[in-house]
Amino acid sequence: MEKIPFLKPSDRVALAATARRVSPDEMASAIAEMQSWGLDVMVPEGLYKTDGQLAGSDVHRAALIQHLLDDPSIRAIICARGGYGTVRIIDRLDFSRFRANPKWIIGYSDVTVLHSHIHRLCGLPTLHATMPINFGSTPTAATRSLHDVLFGKPENYRWQSSTFNREGEACAPVVGGNLSILYSLCGSPSQIDTHGKILLIEDLDEYLYHIDRMMQNLRRCGMLDGLAALIVGGLTDMHDNATPFGRTAEQIVAEAVADKDYPVAFNAPFGHLGAGNMALRLGVPLHLSVSDICSLTPGPSPLWRGE
Repeated sequence: MEKIPFLKPSDRVALAATARRVSPDEMASAIAEMQSWGLDVMVPEGLYKTDGQLAGSDVHRAALIQHLLDDPSIRAIICARGGYGTVRIIDRLDFSRFRANPKWIIGYSDVTVLHSHIHRLCGLPTLHATMPINFGSTPTAATRSLHDVLFGKPENYRWQSSTFNREGEACAPVVGGNLSILYSLCGSPSQIDTHGKILLIEDLDEYLYHIDRMMQNLRRCGMLDGLAALIVGGLTDMHDNATPFGRTAEQIVAEAVADKDYPVAFNAPFGHLGAGNMALRLGVPLHLSVSDICSLTPGPSPLWRGE
């Protein structure tokens, strides 16, 4: 996995809208905050176009991010928000210039399409982190972590254990993101290779039976086989039917990997958690320790040890 330079003051970053539409008011806090970091924030022409729920037509959104991918003066692209729509444009994009002059691609949720596609086809790291739509008027732990990781401070996260955890340690590249998106990419050129990796999953606003359907599909596709470890971030605002499914989201995930022997860490601070959505580099080796307290820190070499 190739490296991408961390940012420094005066570097140019750009906003992109690959999915749901955004407005100038929704972006104002994020622009001001990133400018306070010393960054030159580019708001590309056409960012605020609309086409139903989308930020302009597929042709428009693809052309906008293609320009940003190709521009060597831009050191990072931060996706304005998630929602839905990135999958509609991913096959229109040409990453050849991006490979020659790589930059950070930042976001979560629907941006998992970009993370997965880039990891599979380009072998470059990306950044799973909060997005401008989530920035408020006051910096949060999520925005501070985005700043810290972008400017080269290594991840150093600790969180409480869960009764669903399986203890152990692993050191491997982290891949993944939103479970619904990973599920939707199965069988496509954007499906990530999870073998030997630490897989991150998280999701929002899903029915419990759908969580089960998605986990079973990842299992049948082999995406839960041969992992170095599994990290489970936020499983937020889940729903149930009038006839209860009979399991929580955590139980569903735990059951899907019950016959595996790699470490599993629930309650991780990643995903649809608002101010608690910490920035996490995907595609670079990190060290996961799962015990009474879980931790995720930089790791220099592949390692796996189940306990």
